Amino acid sequence: MTMQTSPGHLVKPGHYENFPVASLILPRRLRRPVRAIYAFARAADDIADEGEAPAEQRLADLQSFRSKLRALECGEVLDDPIFGPLGTAIRGHDLPFQPFHDLLDAFSQDCTKTRYGHFGEVMDYCRKSANPIGRLLLMLYGDRDARHQAWADGVCSALQLINFLQDVAIDQGKGRIYLPQDEMAKFGVSERQIAEGRVDGLWQQFMKTQIERARRMLKAGAPLGLALKGRIGVEMRLIILGGERILYKLGESRGDVFNQRPVLTLTDWLAMLRGALWPKRRKGGGDGCSSGSCNSGCGR
Repeated sequence: MTMQTSPGHLVKPGHYENFPVASLILPRRLRRPVRAIYAFARAADDIADEGEAPAEQRLADLQSFRSKLRALECGEVLDDPIFGPLGTAIRGHDLPFQPFHDLLDAFSQDCTKTRYGHFGEVMDYCRKSANPIGRLLLMLYGDRDARHQAWADGVCSALQLINFLQDVAIDQGKGRIYLPQDEMAKFGVSERQIAEGRVDGLWQQFMKTQIERARRMLKAGAPLGLALKGRIGVEMRLIILGGERILYKLGESRGDVFNQRPVLTLTDWLAMLRGALWPKRRKGGGDGCSSGSCNSGCGR
């Protein structure tokens, strides 16, 4: 569903694994607020995603989260393992409340909406489920530049799309399909085919278009990796490189996520870390390449 804890897992955002949450790369002063945001998002996501509770109960539990969030918004200090630290992080860094409301809206949507008619609907979900985390991370670092936020949105939405592509089979098992229904129909891809895990020429062509679109979106936001300085820049480049590598592996398997779900190996991690620490810039010093990794071979 949304972002993931480390680009090395890029497995379900188990939720939120695209972001190395509270990693050692981040300055010590930011680790506690990042953990607080992660705990909130993870707990709310688990309400929507885990266990056997009916949708009505899940929505009621998420409504309880909303009530506590509104209490923080009204200035209350809550003695709560999730909302206590979250309130401290919000007050200490003057964070807006809307991104947290957007996350809860996305999780609530997962309880009621299981199909997406077109790509616009998918992107609206990404706006609520993924983009808030990137914006909050920038704000924690004291960066409120509008262009940086737009780049962060591109990166986060791309990572969410990558997550959807990786987890087609997992999501189908939960009764959800995040792929655009109109595009599936255009390529002759059916829900039955997904349930059977059938990889034929039509599926391969369909996945090729999905992979290329996610790659373009990730590339559009990738200048953020070079624009940010210091540790957060390293963190962002690592995140982007993880997304690039997963896309490369998706392409190599021709979209066969049923039998070859992409994972990042130790070799991948070492290459990503090298690329994040010593990014390659385009000749002429441009910032437009993928996190400075234009020659990495991951983005073809």
